[in-house]
Amino acid sequence: MEIIKVSKLSTASFAGLLEQIEIIRSSLRWSSNLDKQDIKKLLVQCNKLSDDVMLISRKERLKENIEKSATKKDHTAAQRKQGLIDRGLIFEGVFGESRKLLETLEIAEKASPTDLPILIDGESGTGKELMAKVIHNNSNRNDKAFISVNCGAIPENLIESELFGHKKGAFTGASSDRAGKFEAADGGTIFLDEIGELPLQGQVKLLRVLQSQEIQRIGSEQIITIDTRIVAATNKDLFEMASQGTFREDLFYRLSVIHVSIPPLRERKDEIPLLLEYYCDEAAEKLNRSPIQISKRLMNFFRAYDYPGNIRELRNIIYRISCLADSIADLEHLPALARQKRTLNSDEAVVEKEIANLELSLSEYKKLANDKAEKEYIEEALSNNNGNVAELARQSGMNRSHLQRILKKHALHSLDFRVKK
Repeated sequence: MEIIKVSKLSTASFAGLLEQIEIIRSSLRWSSNLDKQDIKKLLVQCNKLSDDVMLISRKERLKENIEKSATKKDHTAAQRKQGLIDRGLIFEGVFGESRKLLETLEIAEKASPTDLPILIDGESGTGKELMAKVIHNNSNRNDKAFISVNCGAIPENLIESELFGHKKGAFTGASSDRAGKFEAADGGTIFLDEIGELPLQGQVKLLRVLQSQEIQRIGSEQIITIDTRIVAATNKDLFEMASQGTFREDLFYRLSVIHVSIPPLRERKDEIPLLLEYYCDEAAEKLNRSPIQISKRLMNFFRAYDYPGNIRELRNIIYRISCLADSIADLEHLPALARQKRTLNSDEAVVEKEIANLELSLSEYKKLANDKAEKEYIEEALSNNNGNVAELARQSGMNRSHLQRILKKHALHSLDFRVKK
């Protein structure tokens, strides 16, 4: 009996080859024409051959996975975004091509069809509830209820009743039976915002729901089985809170089976133009007016601003300027706090930041550079001649009135350059 030799194996032949090996092995066990020693040798060779085939198979699969991974990494952000759109991702609003955000959306896309708990973290105003709605809308529960609960807005003594309901007479003021948020979300999704604010007693109850999918109304002995998908969100470090004993560690791990982080808007500047257009149209519809036009100065502000309040702050600003401006919005229509923090002025460091960060045309770039050089020239000249404007005019060949306009433009005062005696 011949032993099959392996040569130039391909992944397509693995299954058939292994089947042949098993046939030979089975035949050998029942062969009466060979002595035991020969059968033993042939079985050893078959086993070795089988091991070699499996090894080659694993190497081929590893190579294939590496190639797939490399192909995925080679995809541009635009291709990844388009891929999400082509695959039918339901997204309420707009999104850009930030690598971090695309990673979050890709995780959400894969996790949405499951019933696994999801924990969303991110700074205040980054759109955590919007992400929760994305998860719900792309799930098999999208035709059922989406119930949102702000855990930080409910008094501690009412949190259990709010989440799980109560029976009539369970406490003072409980005048009738009442279903809680979990029952309202049965079959759908419950979004627990600011989960880090949930008191420890409420955390224990929530842990039971995650473990058993069962609840009890306050004052009732009846066990109610529910089918509710939990999505939680926080702007706090729950892991750190768990280490300090202010958040249950077992609950943290239960909630964060899928853990996604939403980057702040300052790390997603490519979204600014998209969000401006989206919210300008939204505000115009709500205010029953034409969409506001944004001046170039204000557009540069929006591109350079750091947005401590993230998307929520941007949306509020757009609604404000849409209400206050006539047809074109400019810097004076910004809220006072944003005007204080605005970065568009003639300060040298800010000018450099503008040049580095903003998408400027060549003429705009030249103007900023010229203004910077002009200011430096005037400052150095005034320092050298003890703040003598007449002497500066003579040296530079400029008339006094034009020189005074330049000083005013750069907020320079000749007295500041005179040596005090």
